[in-house]
Amino acid sequence: MSEHYQVLARKYRPHTFNEMVGQTHTVKTLINALDANNLHHGFLFTGTRGVGKTTIARIFAKSINCEQGVSSKPCGTCATCIEIDQGQSVDLIELDAASHTGVDNMRDILENAQYMPTKNRYKIYLIDEVHMLSKSSFNALLKTLEEPPEHIKFLLATTDPQKLPVTVLSRCLQFTLQKLTHEEILGQLKFIMETEGFEYEELALSQIADFGNGSMRDA
Repeated sequence: MSEHYQVLARKYRPHTFNEMVGQTHTVKTLINALDANNLHHGFLFTGTRGVGKTTIARIFAKSINCEQGVSSKPCGTCATCIEIDQGQSVDLIELDAASHTGVDNMRDILENAQYMPTKNRYKIYLIDEVHMLSKSSFNALLKTLEEPPEHIKFLLATTDPQKLPVTVLSRCLQFTLQKLTHEEILGQLKFIMETEGFEYEELALSQIADFGNGSMRDA
């Protein structure tokens, strides 16, 4: 993947629910929960790669920790929102279970969930590819999910929900993110090209959208 592509991918990653491409049902449900301040302690986002699982989770994290208050429209300008956008929030702990498989400190990190947030409203654990956790890590996660402290939120993402223990599945609100349609991907590609001032051929862009196979990232 070229450096220029990575820069564009970061530049056009959605920062608000309104900027999300597709996933209308999931976005609407989360917006309703936020506006009613009806927040579950565990959320599980499932779906193939590149459909927005971690992006939605980060927007949700901003929504519940924004310094302006819990809202489906985080301000995006307070220190907390900026830190989350830049991946520097001390109270948003992002973990990739695929690269921490069997590592003891993953269990230790989860066992530290009992401690209060450093500066924000909630301490948030965003665990990607959560199905890759070791057995001991799952036990630590389950222990917290069974008796969650009020200051903790778990945002879990996975491409393989069938590999998760039923005990974890039953304690999370589940959202299945769909593959993006050809039209959704094509529309976003056109938006990026036009915003960047690039010339493009409609047919070529349409073929790129097809190659994405439902994934904005792959397109």
